[in-house]
Amino acid sequence: MRQLASLLTLALSFFAVPVQALECQRLSYLETPYTICEADPAAADLRLFHSDDRGLLGHYARINQLLEGEGRELSFAMNGGMYHSDRSPVGLYIEEGVEKTPLLTGASKGNFGLLPNGVFCLRDGRADVIESRAFAAARPDCRFATQSGPMLVIDGALHPRFIPGGTSRHIRNGVGTSADGRRVVFAISDARVNFHDFGRLFRDHLKLPNALFLDGKVSRVFIPAEGRRDIGFPVGPMIGVTVPLGSARN
Repeated sequence: MRQLASLLTLALSFFAVPVQALECQRLSYLETPYTICEADPAAADLRLFHSDDRGLLGHYARINQLLEGEGRELSFAMNGGMYHSDRSPVGLYIEEGVEKTPLLTGASKGNFGLLPNGVFCLRDGRADVIESRAFAAARPDCRFATQSGPMLVIDGALHPRFIPGGTSRHIRNGVGTSADGRRVVFAISDARVNFHDFGRLFRDHLKLPNALFLDGKVSRVFIPAEGRRDIGFPVGPMIGVTVPLGSARN
């Protein structure tokens, strides 16, 4: 009976989203629970969403309405970067190769201005988190991109301003990528966490050399196969994986 209970617990802690090259799981690291979703950028249809000709999308339901015309829907989504009070992106935002807002490399306020910050860039067959000034120098050709901050992990090192045992704890979400651009991992904490421990999740547990903080407090995720549909006020940029209509549900 004890062995059966253990197997049931394991089964509940891991679930596969029914879409090629996207896999999600729940885990605990440094006593904080997380929901993690990993995608292969060469196989998954990863996109950024912000607005359409009707205005701000803001919610997963509005994105699904937009995707219906393509015969597609979301199998995964989370908020994808910071935004102003009017929900416009803070810093660089690129959608379908068109730059909507420019890159910011100077000092600014808040978490975004906790330099170094970075850019999440989607190109053909790969995804990368790139420190903002390195991005400005290289100017990679991104089909989609969103800038946020701070960086959580920079070339294998934690952000230099992170403090072990820091008292600023919030629900947080972020994204990390492998050096070859073939792994992209999204994470949202299911309890409050500080920056130092969140960065360690990506560096020490997920073994990713670069990771970017996307947001906190308003962080949410949409995984319909798990029955998870976090709700809240409209947000700015969102990151999503799309699949053929009808294949994202149990």
